[in-house]
Formats: sequence, structure tokens, C-alpha cells
Amino acid sequence: MAIPRVLAGLVPPTKMERDLALQSVLSAFATGAFLTGTAVFFTQIVGLTGAQVGLGMSAAAVVTLALSIPLGRLSDRVGAKRLWVISALLEAGLYFSWPLVSGFLTFVLVLSVLASVETAGRSARNVYRIEVFPRETRVRAMAFQRSARNVGYTLGAGASGVALGIGSREAIMAIPLLTGALLIINALMISFLPTLVRSVPDHGDDHHLSPGAFRNRGFVVLALCNGVLSSNQVLLNVVVPLWLVERTDAPQVLLAWLFGTNTVLAVLLQVRASRGAETVNGSLRAVRWSGWAFVLSCVVLSVTHETVGWVSIVLIWIGHITITGAELWQSASDWGFTSELSDPRRLGDYQGVWSLGYQVEPIVFPALYTFLALSWGAPGWVVIAVIAVAAAVVSHPAARAAERHLARHTGVPAAA
Repeated sequence: MAIPRVLAGLVPPTKMERDLALQSVLSAFATGAFLTGTAVFFTQIVGLTGAQVGLGMSAAAVVTLALSIPLGRLSDRVGAKRLWVISALLEAGLYFSWPLVSGFLTFVLVLSVLASVETAGRSARNVYRIEVFPRETRVRAMAFQRSARNVGYTLGAGASGVALGIGSREAIMAIPLLTGALLIINALMISFLPTLVRSVPDHGDDHHLSPGAFRNRGFVVLALCNGVLSSNQVLLNVVVPLWLVERTDAPQVLLAWLFGTNTVLAVLLQVRASRGAETVNGSLRAVRWSGWAFVLSCVVLSVTHETVGWVSIVLIWIGHITITGAELWQSASDWGFTSELSDPRRLGDYQGVWSLGYQVEPIVFPALYTFLALSWGAPGWVVIAVIAVAAAVVSHPAARAAERHLARHTGVPAAA
């Protein structure tokens, strides 16, 4: 099917890319609906306090951190597509169970199991994407899927907003049921995708099993650096809103415009930002751009404590746009690294290690960045920028070390 030129940058060019983009819209629609209404659902339906919700989420994050590597390895044992389907079905069942949950302990148990299943499904999805796309189109396909997920999250937020607007107990309880129903459809969509038999390059010793991903120290360090750079999400969703409300004179309605701008830019520019990230060199270039955008955001936002009126509004808006740039380039580098630096024999294992950085990020950075920005002011923003720069700098030798490890143990030549 020919794609009109006006839509060439928004619609994936191949059927497989379009199928996975559509699946991304559906799954993000499902989870986005519940994420939007979590605070209301857990407090009004489950009967928890805000502090209990936060504590439960932290406990679930610790559980998934501990299980990241074994959950990733499941893809190598079970098969990426099969595990992806099973995870989607289990997720649906867990969302259907939310209206039956009552009490803090049950909440923590279900949330921890759900977070673990989501982690396994995410690793399986990433392994499948690496397997199904050739190297030259892999990063582009992942960029289209991320753009599609932003569309899905927006649709989910809208659906949840309708239920929250109605405000009745029945309407709020319908939110996880809608998510569960959509996830069942999602599992069916995944089941119709092509089933792949992993093709592992033969480098002369079929009986040699390469070391586990955790022994690739460069890859482990790179995963942690990626987790630090992905903390742009903490700035977007936690620090900037609190900074705007508590430290600037900007109107709170500006937050809606900021999140809307972020979503639109992610949909329109993610594919463009990913161009060139198909190689390790290209991914490192994206890391540098992400680091610079991170620093620029911190510099711009740090001065809004002293500005007034429209100056504050414009500067906060610019700061949010540059954070979005950091997000887009970091995502592009993520896909390039996992595609190029994962052992073909252990794709699931490498996905499990890579997810460690993402698991650490929500545990460490919300409290750290909020303290630095709100308690220290401008010097705190400087420290946040230094953290991002350090991660970008360390990423370079870490990526080269990961390349050399693969060259030694798999026969895949390191880039010049």
C-alpha cells in the first residue's frame, strides 16, 4: 500500500511496522486509561491513602528490580512471541481483579505481580522487535511504535477522563475493566503476528555458550547510564509540575499545555530524532544530543524562580520542549544500543539487564531530583545537569567496552 507523501513521516512504510504500530496504540490505550485514573481508583475504590499508594508502588518497583534479569531470560527459554502473548493475558486478568482488591497488603501483592508481568512482557516485546526487523529498519520501526504509543496513551487518558468526569463509583470501577478487555484484544493481535525462529549467527563453535549479559560489564554500565538519562521522565512528570506550582508565578493551567506539547512533539518528531541511531556511533551521537538538551532544560528552568509573567511562561515552555528533545534522543539511543550490543544468543537476558536502568530510575530520581530542585533551587538544577552530563560521558567508554566483549565472546566485530 502506497503511503501519501503528506503522511510519509507519520505512517510506517511496511505492513509489519504498521501492524506493530497499531498494536502499540491499542496496548497504550489500555494501560493509559488505567494510569490516568490510578490515584482516584486506589483511594476511592481500594480505600488507600496517598502515602499507602506511593509506598506500594515503591515496593512493586523493588520487586521488579530484583526480578528484571530472570524475567528477561524467560524470553530466551519460552520464546519472545509466546511470552508476550502470555504476559498480555495475565495482565488482562490482573486488571480484571482490581475491583476485588481491598486493603494495603492485597494491593501491594497484586501491584507487584502486575509490575513483574509487565516487565516480562516488555522484555519479550523488545526481543521480538529485534528479531522481526532487519538491522537497517529496526530503530525506525521502534520509533514509529513509540509515536503510536503516545497516541494510545492520549486516547486512554481521554477515555479515563470521561469516567472520572462522570464520577460515580460504577464509572470509576469500569476503568480497569476497560483496560482488561483491551488487553485481551491486544493479546489476540500479538498472537496473529508472525512466529519467528531465532536465527543465531554461526561463528565457528556451535557448542560455545557465550557469557551472561551481567558479565558484560560495559553493557551493565551502559544500561545504568541509560536509566539516568531516562530520568528526563521524572523532570517531565514530577519535578517541573512541582517547580511550576511551588517556585514560579506561572498559572497551573500551563501544565496541560506542557503535557500536550510533549505528546504532540513525541508523535511528530520521534522518527526524525531516531535517524542515524541504527549504529553504536549513531546512538552515541544521540546520547550527546540528549545530554545537551538535558543541560539546556536545567539552565532555562533554573532561572524561572526569578522571572515573572509571560517571561516565566515562555521559559518554562522552552524548558519543557528541550526536556522532550532529551527524551526523544535518549529513546533513539536506547533502541540502537539494545539492537547492536545484545548477544544474539541471549537477547532476553540482555533485555533483562537493560531494564535494570529503567527499574532504578523510579526508585532513585523522583525523590532526588525533587529535593535538589525544590530545596536547593538553581544550584540543585546544576547538580541535576551534572548528573545527566556524567551519564552521557560514561556512556561512550561503556558502549565501546560492550562492543569489545561481544567481539571476544560471539565473534561479532567491534565497530572501528
